[in-house]
Amino acid sequence: MGLREVKSELNKQDKETLIKHISELYKKFKPVKEYFDFYLNPNEEEILKKYKEMVREGFFPKRGFALKLSISRKAINDFKKLGTSEESLVDLLLYYAECGVEFTNEYGDIDENFYTSIENTYDKALKIAEKERVFEKFKNRAYSLVEETVDIGWGFHDYLSEVYYKHYR
Repeated sequence: MGLREVKSELNKQDKETLIKHISELYKKFKPVKEYFDFYLNPNEEEILKKYKEMVREGFFPKRGFALKLSISRKAINDFKKLGTSEESLVDLLLYYAECGVEFTNEYGDIDENFYTSIENTYDKALKIAEKERVFEKFKNRAYSLVEETVDIGWGFHDYLSEVYYKHYR
């Protein structure tokens, strides 16, 4: 069944039935609850803080030592689905890169896939910042990442420098 069929069936329902279904979804599924909570009370600063904590958890878990970038990437994808501003998305993407650089500086070189993930996220953040004309707001943070990677291998510093100077001429 596709979206078209679902919409067709929902159009046949009365308002009371639709409210009942949405209420059930709200109670049973955390992403639906979070979506509606944000929709009804769009406190972007609060939700950004929450998602930054989730991103950080992938790099620096509260328990144990297990780098799980999948947790951080999932947090970013879930954040996008909420319909937040592009500026907040840039903030979260740069935070992901900052956590990656901090992790490397604290624990040493990782591997190519790790650095590729950080590089791609950094590049995406700066592309969005440029497109949305908010790059001046993030310029210092973006440059700090370049500075903090000087001694990191795998061409990581060179790539971040290249991306930075491509956007901040």
